[in-house]
Amino acid sequence: MTKLRKTKKQVTPQQNYKRFSSVDGRHPLQKAVPDSAVNYSVRTRKGGKVAFFNFDLAKEMGLIQKNHPNELTPELEQEILNTFSIVIINEYDIENEIKFPKKEIRKHQYMATRYLQLQHPNKQGKTSGDGRSIWNGSISHRGKRWDISSSGTGATCLSPATHLHGKHWKTGDPTISYGCGYSEIDEGMGTLFFSEIFNRNHLETERVLGIIEFSNGIAINIRAQQNLIRPSHMFNYLKQGDLENLDLMVEYYIDREIENGNFQDAPKSKKKRLDYFLEKQTEIFAKMSAKLEDEYIFCWLDWDGDNILMNGGIIDYGSIRQFGLFHSEYRYDDVDRYSTNIIEQKNKARYTVQTFAQLVDYIKTGERKSLKDFSKSKAVKQFDSCFMESKFTNLLEKTGFTEEHIEFLSKKHAKLVVEYQKVFSYFERTKSKEGLHEVADGINWSAIFCMRDILRELPQLFLVRGENLSYDEFINVIKSSYATKEDLELGSHRKKMINEFQSIYWKMTKLIAAHKKVEVNKVLLELTMRTSVINKYDRVTGDSISTIVDKVLKHRPRVKPIQLYSLLQEFCDYQNFDPAKCINVDRPTKVQSKFMKNMLQIVRDYREGL
Repeated sequence: MTKLRKTKKQVTPQQNYKRFSSVDGRHPLQKAVPDSAVNYSVRTRKGGKVAFFNFDLAKEMGLIQKNHPNELTPELEQEILNTFSIVIINEYDIENEIKFPKKEIRKHQYMATRYLQLQHPNKQGKTSGDGRSIWNGSISHRGKRWDISSSGTGATCLSPATHLHGKHWKTGDPTISYGCGYSEIDEGMGTLFFSEIFNRNHLETERVLGIIEFSNGIAINIRAQQNLIRPSHMFNYLKQGDLENLDLMVEYYIDREIENGNFQDAPKSKKKRLDYFLEKQTEIFAKMSAKLEDEYIFCWLDWDGDNILMNGGIIDYGSIRQFGLFHSEYRYDDVDRYSTNIIEQKNKARYTVQTFAQLVDYIKTGERKSLKDFSKSKAVKQFDSCFMESKFTNLLEKTGFTEEHIEFLSKKHAKLVVEYQKVFSYFERTKSKEGLHEVADGINWSAIFCMRDILRELPQLFLVRGENLSYDEFINVIKSSYATKEDLELGSHRKKMINEFQSIYWKMTKLIAAHKKVEVNKVLLELTMRTSVINKYDRVTGDSISTIVDKVLKHRPRVKPIQLYSLLQEFCDYQNFDPAKCINVDRPTKVQSKFMKNMLQIVRDYREGL
């Protein structure tokens, strides 16, 4: 206890919070590509309180010291508010000559960035970008530079509402909804839970650094990532034929990735550097789109390159979902259009790579050729190859095989892996005969088989019984709550697929056993342990996160920031699907709170849904 008190005494604003002052609106992009930003003066926004602060992320970024307790001290809360509780002085304010106290206006301007967006009337990105967000700045720590942005800081001129209605909007105007420039706390909470779970499971994503809450559910949602550049930050200049700014933006992005240690082997010559950039982006988007498909993550990819980061990171959680089954026909209803579905994400990512090939050629030659000319380019072929390789790897990982096992099977028994992918896809993509129907926020055609269940249960059943499951037993393991009696009928083709699935599974297991010179049961035991983590029964979906967020918000303000942080950490521990971190690890047994038990029950209740 004495040691704990000593640590707290050492934590002072002077020692720990001085780095917050460097987050003051200035960002390297403002100088590197001046045209990419609309710069706004900002002023202090009063009346907010810190609803959440991500201590782990803040320590990783170097905002607070590593030995800082996970405690929102009054000094820390004030520093967060001083730094992030701001609102822009926008065009409406200027046009109406609204005056603000000079002492409330910050020294430096903050940027809203320009990028392409399909929902804007202008399809070249001349009027679109951050409609209700600004970039707070960037901070470097241990060889990594982090970008920080905040959503809900005021209505910018880049909002769709500005150009659809032909006027500038007052920040907070209740008549225009999204165009008012504000964000809501439920948005921040949903992003928080989803992004921390994804991050824990090695999925690249934008993360929530903090949430500042105001009255009526309004919030500033503070976000961080090591590089917040999107493809749309480049595609706008490509569409406009603005070669100079396109070149500057690409160079800026490459330099940032080199700085962060991701493009360490980038060549120095201009031409080779661009070729390297194209090759890396192709690989990133092929692996990313395969991962999204195999993890059943719906992310609205489209031609504008807006809803994803250049590094493949997930952004904009307003339309993000993770399904419990492969609901391949789900489409989000965005009022005037339906989104792409999860299968179409591959082609959208492929199209993005095709556009990267076009822009690289444009920079090299100075001539903007037709996008169609790159439909069969080297980059697109590389994408197709990398996508399929990633699909095979992802499937073998989900099955429970180790990296060593996967390399062996992929190199020595590639045909068997291809056959496994085919039979797995048959079950994964089988849909209910009930057909397409409306759901809460779109349309769907329900999948009927839960592949995570069969991957989790099969090695254990093989280990105990040493023989195949009967047709009925196999169906009983794999069927979901969406399956009707008619859906589960056992025709000759389905029986053939059940036999083939189990036969290939046995073959791969025996091949691994022979390769490692161990008993088959030892391999099955390892697969049982690994798949029990990888394919955990109670795995989150979009519906479960939405329900949990609603529950958390109903319990506020009783749920204090530190309680929310602790709750999040515990919840993410249960949603960690990394077997290396969950098998044979000595941990003290945690006594689950009633609230946590309710959260996990929600996950179970919605485990097969959207």
